[in-house]
Amino acid sequence: MSGFVRRIPEGDNRDSMVCADCGHIAYEDPKIVVGAVVVADDSVLLCRRAIEPRQGFWTLPAGFLELRETLQEGATRETWEEAQACIKIDGILGIFSISRISQVDVMFRARFAMSPPRLAGGAESLEVGQFAWNQIPWDRIAFPSVHWALDAWHGSGTAALGAAAGNPPDDVRGVRPP
Repeated sequence: MSGFVRRIPEGDNRDSMVCADCGHIAYEDPKIVVGAVVVADDSVLLCRRAIEPRQGFWTLPAGFLELRETLQEGATRETWEEAQACIKIDGILGIFSISRISQVDVMFRARFAMSPPRLAGGAESLEVGQFAWNQIPWDRIAFPSVHWALDAWHGSGTAALGAAAGNPPDDVRGVRPP
């Protein structure tokens, strides 16, 4: 940013981009990712990525939250964009911090809005499919947070959702790369 310098603003304890002329602080905030673990008949919806990063790997339908969108609206939109599936959200399954890339993932547990579900790969998906736990292509999962969300789903079963899951105890800041 032209005219901005990185420094610690008065009264703060972290550096930010600050306008050298007027002192305006351009805060750099984490990105919010929203998505859904969509479940039907003990299987989960996965999408094979058509884009980088991790093109060709499997992921949950998820993406960046847009401006003026609720978390639930974002997860529903992402599921439609990536799998052409309409869903109903049950609740928050997990909130995962990935500090190394300044990202927070909010993952919902959801179900298909109609049965049988209509599925098709969207522009960002090479293909979509439903996988039972023992059929998930674990060696081709795109991101650690997908593993974490799938583990949270498997642990929650069909019971009512309690507190949202979080990062694994051995990676509380989400610093391990995929």
